[in-house]
Amino acid sequence: MLQPVDQVVAGVRCAVFDSDPGRREAVVFVHGNPGPMDDWEDLVPAVAPFARAVAMDMPGYGRAERPRSFDYTIEGYGRYLGALLDHLGVDRAHLVLHDFGGAWGLRWAHDHPDRVASLTLINCGVLDGYKWHSFARIWQTPVLGELAQLTATAWGTRRALNRMNPKPLPDRFVDRVMKYADWGHKRAVLKLYRASKEIGKSVGPGVPVAETLPVCVIWGAEDPFIAVEFAEKQKRYFPRAEVHVLPGLGHWPFIDDGDAVCRLLVEFLKRHAGRSG
Repeated sequence: MLQPVDQVVAGVRCAVFDSDPGRREAVVFVHGNPGPMDDWEDLVPAVAPFARAVAMDMPGYGRAERPRSFDYTIEGYGRYLGALLDHLGVDRAHLVLHDFGGAWGLRWAHDHPDRVASLTLINCGVLDGYKWHSFARIWQTPVLGELAQLTATAWGTRRALNRMNPKPLPDRFVDRVMKYADWGHKRAVLKLYRASKEIGKSVGPGVPVAETLPVCVIWGAEDPFIAVEFAEKQKRYFPRAEVHVLPGLGHWPFIDDGDAVCRLLVEFLKRHAGRSG
């Protein structure tokens, strides 16, 4: 398990793991929903020996605060990510993104193209034309979403996720999801999904330097939430993207087969990230 420390950024406390504070260039891991940063517990240690590795719990997730006043939108999270990177002194970021972390990270990248060194998109990206999955549609519906969140149990969550995932998710993964699933987290999820119905439009067409940006796309082929067809579609926005579709893996390929994802990620980052920053 990663050992983070608390940081207060823009008035909101979050938890941050930072392998090598002081270097101006870093590999920045951004989780999605339901998070938290522990999703990266097998990948961060593999990157830390050759690059500064940063991971965090974003507001509403994991160990971070869940203030009612936070802007739980893609734009709000993008701004918070930028404030966090400024706080940590990260001038250039190799973004490693998953799920909603893709939207948050791409929003920041769109606004700060000069600070993006590379992108790794894991079952996420520019989702033009995307149609929301059944869980999201429930959460986006007033009253129904609240009822679904209030009545969610560990047993039900485990059963639902394992029914949809191509292979059983480990108990530690589901236990971690439930550990942080207090009402503050659930309220944040509802606000985020309700503000993100048009997720393709929220992220935009990519980043201004997309034609030259090194991009690695890693996708579990059996993802029930974001169809694998979006993996190849990333080349429309990032012409240099290398796309790796992993058969038999789901929405969390780094959980289903951590070794396979780790090999691809480390090989890509060793080519583009180093100790020079």
